[in-house]
Amino acid sequence: MTDFSDYVVYVDESGDHSLKTIDMDFPVFSLSFCIVAKNEYTTEVVPAVQNLKFKYWGHDSVILHEHEIRKTKGDFAFLRGDKTLRESFYEDLHTVMKDAPFTVIASTVDKIKHKEKYPDPWNPYEIALHFCLERLLLFLCENGQKNKLIHVIFECRGKAEDAELELKFRQIVSGKNSWGWIKRDFSAVQMEPVFAKKAINSTGLQFADLTARPIALNTLRPKQPNRAFDTILTKMGVIKQFP
Repeated sequence: MTDFSDYVVYVDESGDHSLKTIDMDFPVFSLSFCIVAKNEYTTEVVPAVQNLKFKYWGHDSVILHEHEIRKTKGDFAFLRGDKTLRESFYEDLHTVMKDAPFTVIASTVDKIKHKEKYPDPWNPYEIALHFCLERLLLFLCENGQKNKLIHVIFECRGKAEDAELELKFRQIVSGKNSWGWIKRDFSAVQMEPVFAKKAINSTGLQFADLTARPIALNTLRPKQPNRAFDTILTKMGVIKQFP
């Protein structure tokens, strides 16, 4: 029987990774890896999120999506007209994130600086993915996960994009796409990408979604108050800002 890891990883991004056209209002790309122990995920994280959903919707089919929460759209439109209710929800969501046992590994790329510094710049997603996988490898080795199989969960983005991402992922973990002066031995751990459909109500993917934009905003405007990032910072294993 396969020796599965005690951990699982959920991934999401914020910003556009294209270098052809850059949104000058948001010229940053961020990638967030949320690492959680499976026993704590099932006994603490998921129940806390389920309880939050039952409290505010009466059911658990709602998907916590940072953009819709921020814009009070869709399932979160009820937050618009009642300030007390809105503040109560934000406080409860903040508490769920604060109390949840998980670790964040993240990477952000300032696309403007990246293009200015390198004549033939790498794709920001590939840079961020490479860094996060390297740090994930170190985390797993430091936490007794050598020779175990860990699943890294991504949200589906489309057949072609998923295929390209899987190729880059496998190139990195096979050592075929090394960069930098330190070469990591990925053979110590087995990493397997999993692509989940957008409609899947995964608590882990929702956590990753809730962390990616605050991390990007901190890179873009580090002096701006950012309560969500302050909470994420307590979970931060490491964050790499590039270049």
